[in-house]
Amino acid sequence: MTCISLLGAECTGKSALTQVLAERGEITVSEYLREWCLREGRTPRREEQAAIAQEQQRRIDAAAASGAPRVIADTTALMTALYSRHYFKDDSLLPFALQAQRRCALTVLCCPEGLPWQSDGFLRDGEATRLRIHAELQQLLDREGLAYDVLNGDFAARLERLDRLLAG
Repeated sequence: MTCISLLGAECTGKSALTQVLAERGEITVSEYLREWCLREGRTPRREEQAAIAQEQQRRIDAAAASGAPRVIADTTALMTALYSRHYFKDDSLLPFALQAQRRCALTVLCCPEGLPWQSDGFLRDGEATRLRIHAELQQLLDREGLAYDVLNGDFAARLERLDRLLAG
């Protein structure tokens, strides 16, 4: 099994790309954090972050166990760990998340450039936070030596680039 992870701050096209790929028949794993927030009607507290990161990874592992040749993940535990560090100054989730991320065959960094930030009510914090999270994520990937490919531009350009990456 090959895991392909789409990482990025809010409003960088991860979910939309994953949806297109799912419609094409790819095995995908949606973002558990979004599901959790919509179900609970709020964003998580510090003590809830670990369970969210673990559930995201459990879902990726379960999809991989299905025997699919590849699984495309709309984010990984690494994003939950990064948000936990950003909002709560809590680095405790990073070792688990980095270990899981290293198992991904391909990491794709979805950049803010080219896509407008859009409010969705209570899950997204704004353009300034999007840019800070993107910078923090890129620095983390670089510092940890995790290779990644970049998606930027409008949605069509991102999808075209992702298709080329998946074709391989």
